[in-house]
This record gives sequence, C-alpha cells and structure tokens, in this order.
Amino acid sequence: MLEITLVLTAVVAVGLVVLLATVLTAPVMIMLAGGALLLGLVVGVPTGFWYHVVLYRIVSAKIAVPRRWWLSPSALHVHLTGAERRRIWLWYRLGGIGFVLSVVGGLAAIAGLLMAR
Repeated sequence: MLEITLVLTAVVAVGLVVLLATVLTAPVMIMLAGGALLLGLVVGVPTGFWYHVVLYRIVSAKIAVPRRWWLSPSALHVHLTGAERRRIWLWYRLGGIGFVLSVVGGLAAIAGLLMAR
C-alpha cells in the first residue's frame, strides 16, 4: 500500500511541476522548489534517522538484524507488536513526508533551472 501511495504521490508531483512550470516564472519556481527541498530535508533527515534507530533497537532485541536491513527497513515491521508499531509510526510517516518533499522540491528545482536556461 505504501508503494502505491508513493507512486501516486510522484505522479501528482510531476503533474504539479508541469503545472507550475506553465504558471510561474523560473526564478520564483526555483525559489519555491528550493524551499520545499530544504523543508523536506529538515523534516525528513532527522525523523528518518530516528525511525531507523528506534526500529533497529526494537528489532535487534528480538532477532539478528540482516546486514543491509536499512535498504528495506519496512520488511522488519513484521517483527513488531502493535505497541511497537505505534511507537515508530510517527517517525516512519514524517520521514516519508520529508522524503517526498525533497524529491518534489528537487524535481521542481530542476524544472525551474531548465526553464531559466
């Protein structure tokens, strides 16, 4: 379900970038996109990091965590109880929101820079 949401978000983001490219001037678009990128990084990096720390602490107490677990951390969610899922849920969502903002901001900034060219 999460993957479908991310794909739909990416499709909507690309559509918004195209819409913004036709409505906004390049300098304004670059500034707004840079702000979205910065906001995404400020929100996503610390919350995503903390999600990984908390998830590792919980799961490593139960099983031997695979060597590259951080490449697909959501696969470890099967080892969580309901209370543990609630404990990481906020960090998981905020990290994802930050990631999406970063990607959308980056794509919009690239589009703005190409328009200015």
